[in-house]
Amino acid sequence: MAVLNRNAEALFWIGRYMERAENHARLIDVHYHLQTEIEKEAALGAASSEGSKHVESGSKWLRIVDALGSRAAYEAQYSTYSEMDVLGYITLDRDNPNSLVSCVSHARGNLRTLREKVPSELWDTINAFYLWLREKQVDDLSKESPHQFFGQIKEWTALFQGNAQSVMPRENEWHFIECGRYLERAENTLRIMKSVGNSALVGGWGAGAAAEYPYLQAILKSVSGYQTFRRYHADAISVEGIVEFVVLNAAFPRSVHFSLHTLGEHLGGIELHDKQLRAAHERIIRQVSKVKADLACVEREDLGLDREGAIVSHLFESCQQLGVTFAKTFFRMGEVSA
Repeated sequence: MAVLNRNAEALFWIGRYMERAENHARLIDVHYHLQTEIEKEAALGAASSEGSKHVESGSKWLRIVDALGSRAAYEAQYSTYSEMDVLGYITLDRDNPNSLVSCVSHARGNLRTLREKVPSELWDTINAFYLWLREKQVDDLSKESPHQFFGQIKEWTALFQGNAQSVMPRENEWHFIECGRYLERAENTLRIMKSVGNSALVGGWGAGAAAEYPYLQAILKSVSGYQTFRRYHADAISVEGIVEFVVLNAAFPRSVHFSLHTLGEHLGGIELHDKQLRAAHERIIRQVSKVKADLACVEREDLGLDREGAIVSHLFESCQQLGVTFAKTFFRMGEVSA
């Protein structure tokens, strides 16, 4: 049981925080460009007053903060939604626990306590990532391309994950990191769908292919699934096809189906010797199995009719509950990081 409690918590949250940094970079990048493209199209379609442009711009940045679940915390610090305030808050603000720099810092702090238990390549990568990111200033985001900046975030997280895949022994430490990674991935894929879907309900969901197309593309691009999707659906981009692909596809590694099934495999790979802990371990495995069973009952037609996002919301809440159960099973309560 040496790996349990504090070590298990640290490993699990290393996986979660690194995945969260990557997913937040994806979501921010896609939201940023989606709303910019929509505003450009709207500006071409109709003349707007300066006041209406200001309101629409503020609405864009509000939606990005909403997408990360940080609206209340943001509004406690800022009175308006401007580009520089929002980009600073969601990327480099150390007081925001879900900013990119905070996620990387938390993952680094957890890994520091385990340096003797994990390969040195992981520490070297995450430390270099943190040192690079902490030197960035908000002004750098305006001078450089935001798309390029968020692309670099994804490259750093991919480097960390690649090193972990290459050199970590397939023992409990590995399985705890991967449990955190795939639970976070399932949650964030669902969060992206909820966020883009909410924007689409305002901007054109159900208004026809032309109005829906930017939102549908955004979902695919945010999970780097556009090219893979086109292999399955060469000429047809539809709400039903995209939601089915992102939720139910068994081969695409960022789908909800793939994430939950991989989470189940890593949970099953954890070896425990304490009888009481094994019983709790079996309960969480059964809970994951129930979520997978709910997912197996979902049909393409159900997803197509679910324009209000009830199915996605239910799956998202189920994933959040899995996180609570995981903490109760393996961590000392009161010390869990979020």
